[in-house]
Amino acid sequence: MRDLGELESAIMKHIWSSEGPVSVRDVLQWVRRDKPLAYTTVMTVMDKLHKKGLLRRSQHHRAYLYEPVVSHELYSAQLMQEALAQGGNQAVTLVHFIERLSPEEHASLDAALHKTAWQ
Repeated sequence: MRDLGELESAIMKHIWSSEGPVSVRDVLQWVRRDKPLAYTTVMTVMDKLHKKGLLRRSQHHRAYLYEPVVSHELYSAQLMQEALAQGGNQAVTLVHFIERLSPEEHASLDAALHKTAWQ
């Protein structure tokens, strides 16, 4: 896992929010709202996301349809786990992380810990 580039993030954000598989053309129309891009640019990035294991694709007539391999939340959790593993002293890293949480984020963390702890 690694963090995504700007266009990769925009594409994944759209795919994660979609209710089913999407085509390159679907994504292109959505991404073009923010900036003009070529079809081939979006197609290349989606192919790279497929090769990285973030998207799966299936043939539909002459085009591919893409869908995420993991949810946005699971992807984020994997990034957090990797960052924690690379952060040196895990306890200190966690303390620094928790100190920077907003009250809402702290409440979410507290609820998640209570939900998952010792089930």
